[in-house]
Amino acid sequence: MAKSFLPNTDAALLAWSLNFKTLIQAGAVSYGLTVPLATAYGVLHDAYADALAAADPAIRTRGSVAAKNTARANLKADARLLDRLVQGTASVSDAQKRDLGLNVPSAPTPIPPPADEPGLDILSVSKWTVKIKLHDTASDAKRGKPPGVIGAAIFTHVGATPPADIGAWQFQGNTGRTKLDVPFPNTLAAGTQVWIAAFWFNGRKQSGPACTPVPTTLQGSGVPMAA
Repeated sequence: MAKSFLPNTDAALLAWSLNFKTLIQAGAVSYGLTVPLATAYGVLHDAYADALAAADPAIRTRGSVAAKNTARANLKADARLLDRLVQGTASVSDAQKRDLGLNVPSAPTPIPPPADEPGLDILSVSKWTVKIKLHDTASDAKRGKPPGVIGAAIFTHVGATPPADIGAWQFQGNTGRTKLDVPFPNTLAAGTQVWIAAFWFNGRKQSGPACTPVPTTLQGSGVPMAA
């Protein structure tokens, strides 16, 4: 949760509010507000200032403290409303927001395309299905996806030699999993050489480099084997 722009202590809140009141009353429109809104806020500020003075520890009573708390709550509620209006006005610059004592939303940090290829391990081969595991090559433990990666694209090729161009491969689909079955046509004979490759992609569907193609041999209708 973002930190509130409103100070916690009464003294700090009063100082913040005085600055806010002064600026919006001097140029309400430039902050995306109206003169009546700025005037109404000034009334709430003055009421809070008076109530705070009356609640001075030397003279305060239960009633004056309660009145101060009510004035404080009214001021903060209106300040939050005006903050939403200012934040929602495109013409108000970040510098103006800072001058008012408001939060300036930080720009999101873009996630770069994956820098590394995935590790691809053959776990087992059963008939025409190859079970594979993808992992982060930068992780010593070979765990999961790298930071910023949401999935991988899987490609296959049937033949003795894998194509150099990934565009010549058969695209099998995208996956968010790191362990999955890769099926091949059941018309392929036992002993057929196949290849599997993959690349990571981020949330913006930007891809990284493809891994080195990994070969295996289909078992067809024969006995399943572990890779």
